[in-house]
Amino acid sequence: MYSATTRDITVKVEPQFLAEQSDPVEDQYFWLYTISIENGGTETVQLLNRHWVITNAAGHVEEVQGPGVVGEQPVLAPGESFQYTSGCPLKTPSGLMVGTYEMADTEGSNHFDIDIPAFSLDSPHQARQLN
Repeated sequence: MYSATTRDITVKVEPQFLAEQSDPVEDQYFWLYTISIENGGTETVQLLNRHWVITNAAGHVEEVQGPGVVGEQPVLAPGESFQYTSGCPLKTPSGLMVGTYEMADTEGSNHFDIDIPAFSLDSPHQARQLN
C-alpha cells in the first residue's frame, strides 16, 4: 500500500498486476489500482480534476489529465472517504505512476492540489536487479 497526505486528505493506492489481461509475448501488461481518498480535515472538499504521470520501464512518459475520476467528481465531507478502481496498460513489464488531484472547497473559491503517491507497477515478467 502506498500513501500520501496533503492538507489532511490521505490518498492510498493498492496496485495489482493482472496476468489474465496481460500478454508478455505481445508486450502488453495490465494493472488495476484501487485508490482510497480520505478527508481527515475540517472542511468539505470536492475532487475536480486528475493529473497522472505514467512512466514505463523504457523511460517513456505519458501524461493523463481530465475531470474527476471514473466519471465522478466526489464531494467528501470531513471524515468521509471515496474509493475507486481503474486500470493502466503498459508495453513494458514494469512502470511507475504518480500524480495529483485538483480539489476545491465547497464555495469553489479555494482550489488546491493533493498528492497521489508514486507507486510501482511490477509484474513477474520483470527481471529483478540488485542495486
